[in-house]
Amino acid sequence: MFVTRRCSERRFFLRPSRPTNEIVLYVLALAAQRYRIHVHAFCVLSNHLHLVVTDVDGRLPAFMQYFTSLVARAVNASLGRFEGLWASGCSYSSVEPLAPSDVLAKIAYVLANPVAAGLVKRGSDWPGLWTAPEQIGTTKLTVRKPKTFFDPKGYLPETVELELTVPPCFTSADDFRAQLSAAVRELEEEHHRRLASQGRHFLGSARVCAQNPRASPRPGEPRFGLKPRVAARDKWRRIEGLFRLKSFEQDYRTSRASWCAGIRDVVFPAGTYLMRIMYGVQVAGAA
Repeated sequence: MFVTRRCSERRFFLRPSRPTNEIVLYVLALAAQRYRIHVHAFCVLSNHLHLVVTDVDGRLPAFMQYFTSLVARAVNASLGRFEGLWASGCSYSSVEPLAPSDVLAKIAYVLANPVAAGLVKRGSDWPGLWTAPEQIGTTKLTVRKPKTFFDPKGYLPETVELELTVPPCFTSADDFRAQLSAAVRELEEEHHRRLASQGRHFLGSARVCAQNPRASPRPGEPRFGLKPRVAARDKWRRIEGLFRLKSFEQDYRTSRASWCAGIRDVVFPAGTYLMRIMYGVQVAGAA
């Protein structure tokens, strides 16, 4: 799953700094462990973040609620502010890549994102949180509890581990890392050519870190565009994925109507979340 969460008013509340980097990485590791989310890659830019994960137990909403809520409180404390950190009016965006090639493309997009935004020349130059392709499937990070916000005598663990895993749709970890590295390089070169044609220069890591966290980028970001729920380069695979989503919505509405009519043994379609959590309804395929 490709997940995106944006800061309120596009402000740079997640601007790279030691406290912010420590907070986000610790809470990510904590939330992933708590909700059994497998993390494959991430990139935290100044005003939004991207994650590519596998939701093993169908608990992505709970994971994101815990992760974003705790990050917001801790980062706000480090910045001395009290208002909302995340964009209002919407929650996170989650897009399901449908094929291994689509998963690879999404991870490459995430890792090349600092270059696409004209911030640094290579993703590896990004001073914030960023996953190197060679870390995926080889690295288990031991993350210490930050000193900012977190009670040193509190119940949260002093250290937590975050393992960066290869997506399950790839059988060879070495092949995956080689393909990903090549895809990231290709994307970065493409972004270099596009920015050069526009006469734009890279901001550089020093100037990124010097930005005011309460500032925001210049106007011009596209708004009110499509909000995809699946990602597939293959047209027919994309159509099949959208048809599957529509079928789920129709089956869910039918099941919910039966449940509201008092039929408590109705079986909801696989993928039902809130009704399962709140009311314990039966879900197809659930153990």
